[in-house]
Amino acid sequence: MPSSSSTSITSTVNDKPGIHVNNSPHFHPRLEEPPETEANALPDTSDDLPPEIHDAEKGEADPKPLFTGFDPASFPDGGLDAWLAVSGAFCCIGVFQAYYQANQLSEYSPSTVSWIPSLTVFFMFAGGPFWGKVYDNHGPRNLLLVGSFLHVFGLMMASLSHEYYQFILSQGVCSPIGASLIFYPAMSSTGTWFFKRRALAFGIMAAGSSLGGVILPIMVNRIIDRSGFPWAMRSVAFLLLGLLLYANLTVRSRLPPSPKPWSFMEFVYPFRDPPFSLVVFASFLFFFGMFLPFTFIILSAEHDGMSQRMAEYLVPILNAVSIFGRTIPGYIADKTGRFNTMIVTSFLSTVLVLALWLPARGNVPYILFAAFYGFSSGAFVSLAPALVAQISDVREIGVRTGAMFGAISVAALVGNPIGGALVSNEGGGYLHLQIFCGIMMLGGSMVFVASRWSLAGFKPDVRV
Repeated sequence: MPSSSSTSITSTVNDKPGIHVNNSPHFHPRLEEPPETEANALPDTSDDLPPEIHDAEKGEADPKPLFTGFDPASFPDGGLDAWLAVSGAFCCIGVFQAYYQANQLSEYSPSTVSWIPSLTVFFMFAGGPFWGKVYDNHGPRNLLLVGSFLHVFGLMMASLSHEYYQFILSQGVCSPIGASLIFYPAMSSTGTWFFKRRALAFGIMAAGSSLGGVILPIMVNRIIDRSGFPWAMRSVAFLLLGLLLYANLTVRSRLPPSPKPWSFMEFVYPFRDPPFSLVVFASFLFFFGMFLPFTFIILSAEHDGMSQRMAEYLVPILNAVSIFGRTIPGYIADKTGRFNTMIVTSFLSTVLVLALWLPARGNVPYILFAAFYGFSSGAFVSLAPALVAQISDVREIGVRTGAMFGAISVAALVGNPIGGALVSNEGGGYLHLQIFCGIMMLGGSMVFVASRWSLAGFKPDVRV
């Protein structure tokens, strides 16, 4: 580009509040300066920016890098390496609550048994800040190797478990820590390959867990009937071992590791950014309720008259439709705005809980709820990391995504036990649990609206 044009662009950007570009070859961005992100470096709402740097995601012009480390044109947004990384991440990622409560742990209350899935989700997400930093410093390879071993080993130990504490240690602690070591490098590596189609890539990655949620419940139930619980768990472990071998061979980051000293403030600093803090708070509230239907829908349906054999298929139905919920909204979000799509799908999930699950009686309403809720709630899993990536420096995606999931892990930890306690206090009814679920998701949806407002104001026609 001619120098005069370059000077004009630099001058125009420097006039924008919060965006400053220093052309000195000795310039290095400082931590206290506003980091360049998709939201502030390439805002959708600044109509007066020159076309060369206006809205890179719309593909209207070849975007120009505003500083080293964030060049939208350098993201492949496809290609063999990029899609291999997505396919590997796809392989990384309710039934046991009902089974344990009816068999090995039948003497325990629903609230006590629900600590197993709660701890599973908690340890899956709680290591986010730590594993995100390790990923930023060293890359995904060692994390994937150690995580694959722990994930499979924990499931093998669960196959030998008989006591409550043994299930807690194997399936509630060891296996999810391994899954956490797999989840974060897979997700962060995927983000380095995509810019325009990032939400779609995250959706395809997250769809792996939905596909597993279709196959594994049916597989586990059938193997339990034929060969018993131990071999059901071992079969799952062997299946995951094969998928994880493929993931270890294909998942890699486009960017080399950038080792930096450890600092506690590095995890606190992102929360000084209002849009990030609001996204985290919204996710925290939404997460309180989002997984309750996954955990309790089988027991709730059986309580309302559905046969056990039919109820076993509710979670597979929910997860089957969630495959489309994690991919289609991601594709739409890349076109219409990720915050816009998240708001719509989160409010839809809230309405489904309060207007369909709460009054459901009989097979048809439960099947419809499982299908529709699987679609709407699936969008959260793929869009949440895409929201963080959109408002973050690409070099800080690992730490920031980890900080978000670390915060919401607290909601994941206590959400199911609170739901179980509500069921026990109601004498086995599920009305209070359903109301609690809907209210928490409504609160999260409203805070998502606030996070969008902090970026673009109340302008519904703006792509955010």
